[in-house]
Amino acid sequence: MADSSSISSQFRLSFLPPLMVYLAAGISGLTGIVGTFFVKDYLGLSAEFLAMLGFWAGLVWAVKMPLGHLVDLLWRYKALFVFAGAAVIATSLLIMLGLISRNQAMLDLMGINAWFVLGVMLTPIGYVLQDVVADAMTVEAVPRVDDQGAPFDEQQIRLMHTTMQTLGRVAIIGGGIAVALVNLIRFSGVEAMQEADKVAAYIDIYQLALLIPVISVMGVVLAFFLHRAQVKRMLAGGMAVDRVAALMKTQQQRPPINWWILGGSALFVLFSMFMGLGEYAYAQEAVFLGSLAIILFLMSRLVSELDEHSRRVLVGTAIIIFVFRALPGPGAGATWFVIDELGFDQQFISLLTVIASSLTLFGMFLFRRFMAEHSIATVIIFLTIAGTVMSLPNIGLYYGIQEWTAPLTGGVVDARFIAIIDTAVESPLGQIAMIPMLAWIARSAPQNLKATFFAVMASFTNLALSASQLGTRYLNQIFTVSREVKDSVTGEITVSADYSELGWLLITVTLIGLLLPLLAVWLVRASRLRSEGGVRFWVLGGEVFRFRF
Repeated sequence: MADSSSISSQFRLSFLPPLMVYLAAGISGLTGIVGTFFVKDYLGLSAEFLAMLGFWAGLVWAVKMPLGHLVDLLWRYKALFVFAGAAVIATSLLIMLGLISRNQAMLDLMGINAWFVLGVMLTPIGYVLQDVVADAMTVEAVPRVDDQGAPFDEQQIRLMHTTMQTLGRVAIIGGGIAVALVNLIRFSGVEAMQEADKVAAYIDIYQLALLIPVISVMGVVLAFFLHRAQVKRMLAGGMAVDRVAALMKTQQQRPPINWWILGGSALFVLFSMFMGLGEYAYAQEAVFLGSLAIILFLMSRLVSELDEHSRRVLVGTAIIIFVFRALPGPGAGATWFVIDELGFDQQFISLLTVIASSLTLFGMFLFRRFMAEHSIATVIIFLTIAGTVMSLPNIGLYYGIQEWTAPLTGGVVDARFIAIIDTAVESPLGQIAMIPMLAWIARSAPQNLKATFFAVMASFTNLALSASQLGTRYLNQIFTVSREVKDSVTGEITVSADYSELGWLLITVTLIGLLLPLLAVWLVRASRLRSEGGVRFWVLGGEVFRFRF
């Protein structure tokens, strides 16, 4: 008999449409390498201009909050958002394809730089249109009743949501791995290619990238046919016509317009633009605090749609996830050290990236049941302790543990071996942390506000990454780490390498990463903001006791 918690038993055909949109997002990086070399070889744009262009392109994602509410208001026409996004993405790809193939008709209309700016700005617009719909479709994809109308129990619904969100991350990461392999194959031997061959390779990549909008469109088309098939199965199973109509109406029920969400989101966008474009002291801190205040206000308006218990759980969950994602890192100094002092080259670092992505997929499947059966607080405690243990090899490499292990093992356990093992074990942890939160949002969001819930909560958790960057910057101001920099003309050393404080930086980051999440969990569990479930302990396979934080 099949395990009721296995992927195969929990998978539903209704999962496929959002997974196809996520897959399209995952393979969106296919043109990344080509775009980088195109800018370098053919465009005379300055680094300052490109940074400003990146700011404007990134700012497009700030409109995800009002767009999410708009999608909820027009949920019956959600396919149009995906179609519009696909059209915009295809247009941006065709612009770049035309520029690389030197289409003279395009250059007669506008200059090459103007076309490039237009293509760059269109890309995030297309993806945000599709992403906000895909997030909400993951809620609709999980059925609450079977074909006979019998409701699924809460545990089964929870497991299906976890499976849906796990597969969503799998689609995105799997798309990224496919992209890496395609680029690796197509650019094999690029150093020996003539310029015409390189251009031909660029054209091939952009032509292949035109499959991206096709995949996302196929997803929503498939959703339409699956919806019709579901209705037919319910009717064939004996469910009354009026009951089927009621279930379908619940999925498509339009919420009232929430002007607080629309107005607050508009304020968020305007504030980010004003602070981001101006040269102000402590601008990053101002943008972070201002954005946090606006999003917290929007969350307070949004959670009023939930019952009191769900509201408390949502706030507690959000606090724990925010703290976990806001943990500072060591910064670029750690990478400089392994390159300069340990001799890790581009090929080896690329190998670590492939290992990390591949094992992240494996880890998400491995821990899927654990995430479904335990509270978010329990998952975060596990990930915190695991992450702390996994950071120890990095500290060990700084202090020269490889000089002790390599002679003992005949040179096998050297710095690279330790780095590979550490990457293999640590890589799944970051993605795993997001899955239970996404599953909880999908399970708790009202059917008529699913896109709005995802958009606001995604903005909140993304702010945690901004807090992480600020924390990283502060730590790098306390612990100074520098690499050697030489003048490109004279070869004179202008900045000397100094890694003397990197050890204390790594130790501090590790301690903060251990203590802050545990403190957040303890404070949440000590208050009324309890997440669901508790922490179980087993001895020799038998459950001994359970306690709550």
